[in-house]
Amino acid sequence: MSTYLDDGGLGERPVQASPRDIEYPFEIQTLPLKVPIKALAPRITPPPADDEGFHSVSSPEMDSKFILPPKSNTIIEPAKEATTTTNPIPTNLQENTESDDDEFLPTGWDATSSYASTSLTPSIYQHAYENGRRFHAYKHGRYPIPNDDLEQNREDMKHALMLELTDGKLFFAPIIGGEDDAQPPKKVIDVGTGTGIWAIEMGEQFPGSEVLGLDLSPIQPQWVPPNVRFVIDDVEDEWASGGGWDFVHFRSMALVLRDLQRAVDQSFRHLKPGGWIEFQESHGLPQCDDGTMNPETDFATQYYNLCQEAMSKFGMDLSIGASVGEYLTRAGFVNVSVIKKKAPLGMWPKDKTMRLIGLYTREIALHSIRSMDKPFANMGLNEMEREVWGAKMRAAVKDNHVHRYYNYYFWYAQKPEE
Repeated sequence: MSTYLDDGGLGERPVQASPRDIEYPFEIQTLPLKVPIKALAPRITPPPADDEGFHSVSSPEMDSKFILPPKSNTIIEPAKEATTTTNPIPTNLQENTESDDDEFLPTGWDATSSYASTSLTPSIYQHAYENGRRFHAYKHGRYPIPNDDLEQNREDMKHALMLELTDGKLFFAPIIGGEDDAQPPKKVIDVGTGTGIWAIEMGEQFPGSEVLGLDLSPIQPQWVPPNVRFVIDDVEDEWASGGGWDFVHFRSMALVLRDLQRAVDQSFRHLKPGGWIEFQESHGLPQCDDGTMNPETDFATQYYNLCQEAMSKFGMDLSIGASVGEYLTRAGFVNVSVIKKKAPLGMWPKDKTMRLIGLYTREIALHSIRSMDKPFANMGLNEMEREVWGAKMRAAVKDNHVHRYYNYYFWYAQKPEE
């Protein structure tokens, strides 16, 4: 049986929805771009507070982030196939000899795990540099978005947005169950872990669980809970991280996978019977409920269509988040459910929490403009054309007279019990 839940809690299995999930007040608020310190994204270093105890989001210090350095005997070099357009990068690279203590090794976690995806050859630590931005070198070109500090800050801000949007929930799937003696999941895998922030918080929440984060980029911190590890691998290849998982988690991954059905099918095979899968996906097509946005002339909508065209050349579909349930059903999952939430674009809502979510959404959208340089260049836009598109998009996003929002979809489903 499939259950589809909207913000209003409509569907076969109603849920209690908070008022801000149902509708937005449309009174425009003129507020300074400031938020309390407790609202700032985790792992983003806040600037000094002013006399009122607020921290300016526009401060240059917001671009800083605490990032753990690589191991002392590792020096990063650019990939051979990329060109360096900024300052020279050191070219000497030494192999890491501390394999026994390396956080990328899943050895001992699963007897069926393969070492192929985690062997720390020099190519794992290489990065490719293009137009002043850094990209992953392992399977270079597979993912066209940078992995440098600016992009990592944006990823962590997305995590803060999701926590606000979900009232602090890391997941919606009922992975613990409702019984009094229910046990937390023993094995959790986070596919496309990015900075590893979700995996780390999951490990802290369930210290008895084994949490494995998987990504193409080795950008995760080394100081993590003892039950959290990371592996460098491509989820679209044959899985080399063992089986018997209790919970498989994807966030913002469906839209960048070239073969979503393959990834879902592999998740099904590697989940244990009764295990759960969850996708947390956004749909970047702007929506509006009060008529302040004309879809035919709205520039943010035109920009989304341009992004969709650019990413499609890499085999990706930015609209697929709304239809993940079809892929789950085809793979054999049951109890397919979805929760849809609205994230305002900008600080136009009256509700304080939704205004904070709108602030996060706006800053994420603004920071993503530069991240799209490579996809736009790949479709033939020159630098001047990219600058024009970016300038118009920045102006559109900052216009609080237009009440845009994005839809977020939280899909979860269960592998049948044997």
